[in-house]
Amino acid sequence: MSAVAMRTYAGGRAADDRPRPCRMARTVLLLSKYTVAGFRVCDRGNIVPAVVRKLQQKSAGAGSAPVTSLNGMRSRLFTAENRKWWTLVAVSFGLFMIMLDNTVVNVALPSMQKSLGIDRSELEWVVNAYALTFGVLLLSGGKLADLLGRRRIFIAGLIVFTAASLVCGLAGTATVLIAARTVQAVGAAMMNPATLSIITATFPARQRGMAIGIWAGVSAMALAIGPLVGGILTEKISWGWIFFINVPIGLIGMVAARVFIDETRDTSREQRLDLPGLVTSAVGLFALTYGLISTNHHAWTSALVLSMFAIAAVSLTAFVLLELHQRAPMLDLSLFRNPTFAGANTVMLLVGLAMFGIFFFNSLFLQNVLGYSAIQTGATFLPMTVLIILVAPQAGRLSDRIGPRWLMSAGMLLLTGSLLCFSRLDASSSWWAILPGLLLGGFGMSMAMTPTTAAAMHSVPVDKAGVGSAVINSMRQVGGSLGIAVLGAVVATQVHVQPPNPKAITQFVAGYHDALYVGACITFAAAWVAALTIREARHQRAPAPEPAVGA
Repeated sequence: MSAVAMRTYAGGRAADDRPRPCRMARTVLLLSKYTVAGFRVCDRGNIVPAVVRKLQQKSAGAGSAPVTSLNGMRSRLFTAENRKWWTLVAVSFGLFMIMLDNTVVNVALPSMQKSLGIDRSELEWVVNAYALTFGVLLLSGGKLADLLGRRRIFIAGLIVFTAASLVCGLAGTATVLIAARTVQAVGAAMMNPATLSIITATFPARQRGMAIGIWAGVSAMALAIGPLVGGILTEKISWGWIFFINVPIGLIGMVAARVFIDETRDTSREQRLDLPGLVTSAVGLFALTYGLISTNHHAWTSALVLSMFAIAAVSLTAFVLLELHQRAPMLDLSLFRNPTFAGANTVMLLVGLAMFGIFFFNSLFLQNVLGYSAIQTGATFLPMTVLIILVAPQAGRLSDRIGPRWLMSAGMLLLTGSLLCFSRLDASSSWWAILPGLLLGGFGMSMAMTPTTAAAMHSVPVDKAGVGSAVINSMRQVGGSLGIAVLGAVVATQVHVQPPNPKAITQFVAGYHDALYVGACITFAAAWVAALTIREARHQRAPAPEPAVGA
């Protein structure tokens, strides 16, 4: 009798003839191994879907090595070649929220005012609290990203921004809403510089322009669709949903950032936080921005405005002097010795000055003069939005090939033409009369903003990408605040009565036209600045070790 037969006869069973548990027992055993989500829990960091493991077991016989960890799956699904594009997708979640909140709030302001029972001054602070804090802290956010790690600061900013958005949507008083908007801006100031510095550290020089073009396209798309999204959510649901929409986007962004973004930081020299520089720059930029915004309600020669400008001058002068003598300055002023970096930042300041103000007053013109609703106003900008989405990445690619100089100049001239087209509008204009200005503006913004950003980022060392990104974004934000204040003052010179006086619309249109002429002069000057200062942008490389990678 064989050994197998003897074991069977003696009450034992062969290895291939073991008793099988009943169906219920097998089910209990299965549930003990897998979670309700269908995942098998193994050692930490090794969570693989049960279905994938089954497929791995089947394919193992065919000679394919099974993937036994999440990192293994990532290495197969996301190769070194395409991983950088997933990194771009991850940072785009945060960027989209930041830019969306710059414009989504405007169309919801009347609903907020009625719901919360607040006056016009408090309503303005709902917008200004975000803009002021964002502009003031951008440089600090860029420094923290270079110092502590760009992924770490980006994710921290995402968490702060998402949590503050939830509080904004739940706010029942103006005080809570304004405070939450301020915290939102803190998160945005942490994220925004990190997005560009992560892109700069991730993409090779030959693809950096295209990546920045996509970055600019996402930014412009969020800015452009903000009024439409805000109008739809406010009219169809409630104003709180313009903030609630950030919560799922933020949660997805956190997961994507954790999975796809590698940690990088500035390893070129000893790093420490420059507290004197942080304080003086924050006070100076706050005073400057607050003073400019105050000109909407106070004369330029009023005590409030002049005192703010004086504080700004003293603080920013102190900041420059401190940075020149700091061993580890927050802002390396030697970057401005590069004419391309200095020129690109000047152009960005001028573009922000002209275009932010014009977008603001275009929205007022469409609603107060032409009688458009919030949704109609947002939809009017869709042709420009589509062009920016389509053209911005191509402008970045073309900038890589031929350089940013002439693209920037051409874009500025197109923006000049766009503003002159808008200056022909009046109270009887149709949508077709608005369209040429929108089309020229879409092409112009794409050809101007993307190469300008690329030129600035190409002209700084990779290790300084966080600070370089913060500077270019600060220029845009400060320029935007300056533009609304300056162009608002231009409009105010023509407006002497308020609705329902029938002369109010006529006077507003006259002031609107004057503001457009001033904006056209600014963009025309920016075209000359680009032509005279921008040179072929080859990215500077600091003699530093490989960026630190890890959590």
